[in-house]
Amino acid sequence: MRFSKAYIPTTKEAPKDAILPSHIYLSRAGFVTQVASGLYNFLPLGKRVMRKIETIIHEEMAACDALEVDLSFVTPAELWQESGRIEKFGKELLRFRDRKENLFVLGPTHEEMMVSIVRNRVTSYKQLPLNVYQVKTKFRDEARPRFGLMRAREFVMKDGYSFHSSTEDLDREFDAMEAAYKRILTRLGLQFRVVEADSGAIGGSGSKELMVLANSGEDTLAVCDSCEYGANIEAAQRSKRITIPEAPKAEFMKFKTPDIKSIEDLSAFFHVDSYYTLKAVVMRAVFADSTQPVCFFIRGCDTLQEVKACNSVGAIDLVEMSVSELTDLGLVAGFMGPLDQDKIRIVMDNDTRNAKAMICGANELDYHFVGVDLSVMGDVSYADLVAVSEGDGCPRCSGKLEYTKGIEVGHIFKLGTTYSAPLKAEYLDENGRSTPFIMGTYGMGVSRLVAAVIEQHHDEKGCIWTHATAPYMVNVMVSNIKEETHLEFATTLYTTLNENKIETILDDRKDRFGFKMSDAELIGFPFTVIVGKEMENDQVQIMVRKSGEMITVATHDVVQKLKELIG
Repeated sequence: MRFSKAYIPTTKEAPKDAILPSHIYLSRAGFVTQVASGLYNFLPLGKRVMRKIETIIHEEMAACDALEVDLSFVTPAELWQESGRIEKFGKELLRFRDRKENLFVLGPTHEEMMVSIVRNRVTSYKQLPLNVYQVKTKFRDEARPRFGLMRAREFVMKDGYSFHSSTEDLDREFDAMEAAYKRILTRLGLQFRVVEADSGAIGGSGSKELMVLANSGEDTLAVCDSCEYGANIEAAQRSKRITIPEAPKAEFMKFKTPDIKSIEDLSAFFHVDSYYTLKAVVMRAVFADSTQPVCFFIRGCDTLQEVKACNSVGAIDLVEMSVSELTDLGLVAGFMGPLDQDKIRIVMDNDTRNAKAMICGANELDYHFVGVDLSVMGDVSYADLVAVSEGDGCPRCSGKLEYTKGIEVGHIFKLGTTYSAPLKAEYLDENGRSTPFIMGTYGMGVSRLVAAVIEQHHDEKGCIWTHATAPYMVNVMVSNIKEETHLEFATTLYTTLNENKIETILDDRKDRFGFKMSDAELIGFPFTVIVGKEMENDQVQIMVRKSGEMITVATHDVVQKLKELIG
């Protein structure tokens, strides 16, 4: 491709709402252009990058014997009603009716549709396992689309689904898909971590996210400084505490604590570590057709992790409750405790099970209990409710957890029968019994990967594409187009490189050198060959975009040198 014939509309101005480097540089460098809030057109360079990513995905899926399909973007709403997700997904699911008043949705994900194409067609265990996937446009009606391709309403996603006759076979396929996704990200030249994650609206278990490491990432990850353990903060766990503060000595009794409503004040009042206090966090749990107040109890030194809390009661969301709402329920804000509590549902953190020497609210204004033995609680719901902190022990080894930021580009789940059972997708097992498929699902954000590459690889001048994702590996730039011998050499070099399967673009524009150089840096070609004044000595310069290094090379050696640099 010649620049003079290409459509690469570079600009100096970034979109007004652009904050992230990928949003700024992909727009300025002419890879994408915004249509409306959360909607983007991919221009020729952007499409080339996305196709490269898709090609790597297809190659790795083929190596795993996964079969490509292409499902309808428009999905009958009745499938979502069968699975029970049409309400759970909320307003992000865009619904519409056709001229016959039939209800449809624009698919944000395709579990229901994939089950639909398999049920009543795969009827025997002899046809299993089966792994099918697609690379498809999705639509999710985000309330606040932002950050360019990172959180768009319309996006391109690879979603795959596997069907099995046993959990053991699902485990095998799950591990194979995790390994394939790791290979994809490695080939794309990205630094990443595979982390444990919350299943969210998709459902199922065995959830893992593939996170590209970047300071601009929306997700906070807890990773071990010694092993490969990593988890989204919403699912991170910690090891049991090694150092336990000295326990206070007190007989069980009710103690007057006037105006002591915070954990800090309570610890100071009794001169005890907050480890031995009990924090009450009251929330209203929102379900599909009802709400319920719930009180979560954790140690005073800990922080409630709301996603964990939400999952512990099977809710869609948690909403804070006001003091007046608590009063209406007969509860005393600031003095709530689990003993003799029958006015509200209770869930306690695992770390409080059978805890002794505790201080907690007495469910009476200005009073707390001291010397509490929580083993008397009996039949109470327990769950992991706590957000891990930096410095907590790793649950896998003796290392410590630390925070980092990541961009979610892949998510894999062990679905089990979450969708096959309600959708009545069944096969006949070895004994002739009708049995729901055991399923796995494997998603990867293709358009998000375009942005993730730039979030991890950029500088103040623009994009720095990895070798696997660059729209063109080499940019041959003629410094002065009026120099006929320079243009002739550049044209010959351009032809030779392409003949050697090195994707090359020729910058034959009549613009000044500085403008073309700025474009080369903004667009981010890995290598730019500058055909200019060095030609007097039968030499050219190669600019290495990643390092900024300028390499002077003899004209007859330039092809070989580029091959060495590309590797």
